[in-house]
Amino acid sequence: MHHVPQSTAEAPLPEGQLRVRALDLEAQGVAHREDGKVVFIDGALPYEVVSAQIHRSKSSFDKGTVTEIHRESSQRVRPLCPHFGLHTGSCGGCKMQHLHPGAQVAVKQRVMEDNLAHIGKVEAGMILRPIEGPAWGYRYRARLSVRFVLKKGAVLIGFHERKSHFVADMLQCPVLPPHVSAMLLPLRALIASMDAVQLIPQIELAVGEAPQSGAALTATTALVLRHLQALSSADVQRLQDFAVRHPGVQWWLQAKGPDTIARLPEPSGHTTAPLAYALPQFDVEMPFRPTDFTQVNPHINRTLVARALALLQATRQERVIDWFCGLGNFTLPLSTLAGEVLGVEGAASLVQRAQDNYRDNAARPNRPSALAPTHFVVRNLFEMSPRALLADGVAHKWLLDPPREGAYALVNALAALQQSPEMRGDWSAPQRLVYVSCNPATLARDAGVLVQEAGYRCVAAGVVNMFPHTAHVESIAVFQLD
Repeated sequence: MHHVPQSTAEAPLPEGQLRVRALDLEAQGVAHREDGKVVFIDGALPYEVVSAQIHRSKSSFDKGTVTEIHRESSQRVRPLCPHFGLHTGSCGGCKMQHLHPGAQVAVKQRVMEDNLAHIGKVEAGMILRPIEGPAWGYRYRARLSVRFVLKKGAVLIGFHERKSHFVADMLQCPVLPPHVSAMLLPLRALIASMDAVQLIPQIELAVGEAPQSGAALTATTALVLRHLQALSSADVQRLQDFAVRHPGVQWWLQAKGPDTIARLPEPSGHTTAPLAYALPQFDVEMPFRPTDFTQVNPHINRTLVARALALLQATRQERVIDWFCGLGNFTLPLSTLAGEVLGVEGAASLVQRAQDNYRDNAARPNRPSALAPTHFVVRNLFEMSPRALLADGVAHKWLLDPPREGAYALVNALAALQQSPEMRGDWSAPQRLVYVSCNPATLARDAGVLVQEAGYRCVAAGVVNMFPHTAHVESIAVFQLD
C-alpha cells in the first residue's frame, strides 16, 4: 500500500467522513473508522477526505464507493478515457486513471518495498530509479472479449466491465496503440456482418514493429479470431477484405486452444511483415507468434532488458544461466555480453523457438561481433532439486524471469546446496543474481529464501511501470553473494 504519514494534530472529522491513509493494489483508498475498522473505498486517493456508500460489510472491513470528496488530493487527475469510471458499465481494464502517472509509480514502489519487508524480511541496499515510459498507447498485446448483445442489436468488443463479466461498450481505448483504438468500431461492424456473429468470443491482438531492414512495410497488427465453429467462405472473405482496408492487419484463426492458431492466407497483393520486435541496443530481432508470451509494453521492455543486463554485469569471461528464458528476451542480448549462456525453460516448444531465434540472429549479416555459445534445455522449473541444479553446471551469474508463481523451487534448491557443502562438491553458487518479477509477493518470498537461507544480500531493487493505469507491479531485484 501507499501510506500517508499521519499528522499528530488532525482535527476530528464530521460524522460519516473518512480520511484516506493509503491505496491498495486494487486502487481502493484505505481508511479507518473511529473504532479502527478498515474501509476500502473505490475512487478515493491518499490525502483525501471523503464520504462513501458502503456496499459490502464484513466483521473486519467494509467496502464502498466514494460519493463525495471533501478534500481532494493534489495527485488526482481527470481520466483521459471516457470509459473509465466507478459506475456499473465502466470499463474495468484500468484502475488508476484518476491518479497522476508519477503517483501510480510511487504506489507501486511502496508495494514492492512493503512486500520485501513484511513477506521476505528483506531490505534492499538501494532503491533503483523506477523504469517509466509512455502512459498511453503502450499496450501492444491485449485479449478483447466479443459479445453479440441481442437486446442492443450490436456487437461489443473490449475489456470486461468493472467488477463484471459483461463486455464494456468501448468506442475507443487510449492505452491501446492509436491505430488499434481506431479499429474498434470497424471491428464491431465487421463481426456484426459475419455469419458467425454469435460464435466469436474473443479477439487477441499483438502488434509488432516495422522491419529493421528498411523494407517499405508498416508494423504488423496480428488479430487472432477465436471461433467456435468453422467459418464460412463468406466470413473468410470478409476478414480478408478488412485486412485490405487496414494496412498491416494479419488475421489468424483459433478453433480451440492457443496451439491451434493458423494464419489466414493473405489476399492477393496484400503483404504484411513478419510479427517481431527489436532490441536494437543489442542488435537483436525477436520473431514471435501472436499467442506467444511477450511483454505487453515494448518501449519499457527495451529499457528493462538493458537495465537488467547492466545490473548483472556479465563479461566475456563468464557463464550465465537465464532461468525461465521464454523466447530468449534476455538470453539473446546476454549472448552479446557473456562468454557462454544457458537458457532454461519448461516447455520443449519454447526451447525450440528460442534456439531458432538464436540461430537466426547469429547468422544475420553485418553483426558487429559474434554471439557467445548459447544452449537451451528443458527443465520443469517448478520441481527443481539440488541434484537438477548441479546437472546444469556452474555459472558465475543468473538471470531469473519467472511467471507470477515465482521461482520458489529454484531458490530453495540453491539454498539447499549453499547449506550442504558435502552435497555441492566442486559446484559453486553464482556470485550475482538479477531477478525480474511480475508479482511482488512471490519476489519477496523468494528474496527471503535467498537472503535468509542462501547467504545473499539484496543490494538493489526497483519497480518497472510496465502497465500504466493498472494495479500490475513489475519489479527487478539484484542479489550479491559476498
